[in-house]
Amino acid sequence: MDASAPLTEPDPAAAATPGTVPALFFRRVAELGDQTALRQKVLGLWRDISWTDYGENVRAAACGLIALGVAPGDCVAIIGENIPEWLYADLGCQAAGGVAVGIYTTNSAEECAYILGHSESRVFVVENEEQLDKALETRAGLPRLEKIVVVDTEGLRHFSDPMVMSWADFLELGRAHDRDRPDDFADRLSGLGPDGTAALIYTSGTTGPPKGAMLSHANIVWTSDCLVRFFGASRADEVISFLPLSHIAERMLSVYNAIAAGYRVNFVESPDTVTQNMTEVSPSFMFSVPRIWEKYQSAIVLRMRDATPFKRLVFAVALRIGEAHAAAKLDGARPVPLWLRALFAFAHFAVFAKLKKRLGFDRLHTPVSGAAAISPNVLRFYHAIGLPLRQLYGQTEDCGPTSCHRPDHIDPTDTGPPVPGIEVRIAEDGEILVRGPNVFQGYFKNPDATAEALAGGWLHTGDVGEMTADGRLRITDRKKDLIITAGGKNIAPQNIENQLKFSPYVTDAIVIGDGRKYVIALIVMDEENVIKFAQDHKVHYTTYASLAAASEIEKLFRDEIAKVNATLARVEQVKRFAVLPKKLMEEEGDVTPTMKVKRKNVNATFAELIEGVYAETAGVRV
Repeated sequence: MDASAPLTEPDPAAAATPGTVPALFFRRVAELGDQTALRQKVLGLWRDISWTDYGENVRAAACGLIALGVAPGDCVAIIGENIPEWLYADLGCQAAGGVAVGIYTTNSAEECAYILGHSESRVFVVENEEQLDKALETRAGLPRLEKIVVVDTEGLRHFSDPMVMSWADFLELGRAHDRDRPDDFADRLSGLGPDGTAALIYTSGTTGPPKGAMLSHANIVWTSDCLVRFFGASRADEVISFLPLSHIAERMLSVYNAIAAGYRVNFVESPDTVTQNMTEVSPSFMFSVPRIWEKYQSAIVLRMRDATPFKRLVFAVALRIGEAHAAAKLDGARPVPLWLRALFAFAHFAVFAKLKKRLGFDRLHTPVSGAAAISPNVLRFYHAIGLPLRQLYGQTEDCGPTSCHRPDHIDPTDTGPPVPGIEVRIAEDGEILVRGPNVFQGYFKNPDATAEALAGGWLHTGDVGEMTADGRLRITDRKKDLIITAGGKNIAPQNIENQLKFSPYVTDAIVIGDGRKYVIALIVMDEENVIKFAQDHKVHYTTYASLAAASEIEKLFRDEIAKVNATLARVEQVKRFAVLPKKLMEEEGDVTPTMKVKRKNVNATFAELIEGVYAETAGVRV
C-alpha cells in the first residue's frame, strides 16, 4: 500500500464518542470532504487544504503519537506560529487521547522548560530550529520529554540527535503504524469521553508562574457550539488566523469554532504581514485584541492628518456624521432619524466604504474585541466608520466567553449580557462569579488554586464589576489592581488607562496611586507614531530614551493627558506623568505573551522613577 494513500478505514466519525472534539472534527470532515477548510500562503500563492486533507493529516499525527508511545492522558506540547501543522498536532493529540499544550513562540527557553516540565509533556512539536534550540538547551532537566518533532527543517543541524525527528518522518511513522495496527486509532477515539481533558492552556501569569487550565472535551464542544450560534457563524464565513494559537481566543476561532461552523481559516504568512494578508483575504468574521484595534484606529487618524487639505476636510465631515449616527444608534433609546441615516449612507459610500476596503474590512460583518478591555472611545470610532465592533469578556478558565455585546444593543461602557447558557453574579466584594458548561475543570497539579478559583461551585474571575438594571455586565477592573488613595478614594485604573491609550501616541499606560495622595501615570510611547511626530516637528534625538525625554515629546503627552483629565473626576485625574525610557519587554518580565502589563514587575523595575515623580524630581506635571 502506498504510504501517502488516504486513510479512510475505519470511519473515524463512527468510532469517535459523541461530545468530544475529535468526534465533532471527523463528522465535519465527512460532511465537507473536498471543500476548503484551511488556506496557507506559500511562495506568494494561497494554497487550499481540503477537509479531507485536514482529516488525513490529523489522523496521521494521532497515529504518529501512538507509535511514539503517547498514552491516553499524556501531554503533548506545541510551539509555533499560525500554521496548519499546529492544528494537526493539536487535534491529532486529542484524537490519540492525549492533552494538547500550547506554548507561546515568544517564551524563553526557561519558560518553555517550565511548561514542558510542569505538564510532563512526552512529545514536543516545534515549528523550526529557533524553537528546537529552546528544547535542546533545557532538555537535561526534562526527564519526561522523549521526542522533539520539527516542522520546518530548513538549515537544521540536529538530525543526528536521536531525540529529534522531522514532521515528514513523524507523519510517515503514523501512516505506517496505522497500516500495521489499524484498530489502535479507532480504539483511542472510542475511549474518549466528554469529561476527559482535551487541552491544557497556560495562563499569562501576570501575578506569578503560569497555571495550566484544564479544559475538557465537553467544555470546548459546548463553547464552540454556543459561540457559533451566538455570532451566527456559518460555512460561508472566512477568518484570518494571526493571534497566538496557544491563547484560548485564537484556539477557539481558528480550531474549535471553525470545526463547529465549518468556515474557512486563512493563515497569515508571518506576524509582519498581517495587514497585507488582511486585504488579500477580507475576512467576514474577525476576533482581535484591543491593541490591534487601537493600532488600526491610530493609523487611520494619523494617515488622515498627512492627507491633502481637501481629503482631511472630507474625512472630518464624514467622521462627524458617522459619530452622530453612531451616538444615536448606540444610544438605542429611539430610532435613528431618517435624515441622519441618509447622511451616513452618503458618508459611508463616499469615504468609509473605500477606507474599509483598503484595510481589508469591506466584508467584515462580525468584528469582535476581547482578551482585555477596549477603550469606549475606540469602540465608538469603529461604529462611526460603519464597523459594528463588539466587545467580548471572558477568560481562559471559561473557554473564552462570559458576556458579549449583541448586535442590536452595543453600549461602549459595558460588555453586554451573559452569553446564553452562562450564569453571572456579583459577589459581596464586587468580584464577578461565573457558572456554566464552559467553566474549566481546574488547574493542573494545583488543587489549592483550583479550590480557590471554583469555591462554592462558581468560577471566581478576579475581576470586579456590576450588573446594570437591564442585565448587562460592566467591568470595573481587576480585583488586585484597584487603587485606594491616601484619602480613601477607590479608583479603577483600567478606565483611565484605556482612555489614555485612545491617543495614537500611547501604546500602554500604567496608572499608579495606591496609598498615595494623587494619581500618576507611566506612559509607553507608540514608537512608530512618536517618531513620525518627531520627524514632522524636527525634534532632535538619538536613542529611544532621548526621544522619550525630549521636551517636545513631554509637551505632546502633557496635552494628550490633559484631554483625558477633562473627562475624569478630580480624584481620578493624572497629576504627573513620566514617559518610560524603554519599551516594555516580555523577555524582561514587563508584559505577558499577550502583552498584558505585569504591574508588580513594572512597579519594581521603575520604583526609583515612580518615587521621583511623586517627589517631583522626575516626570512632568500636567
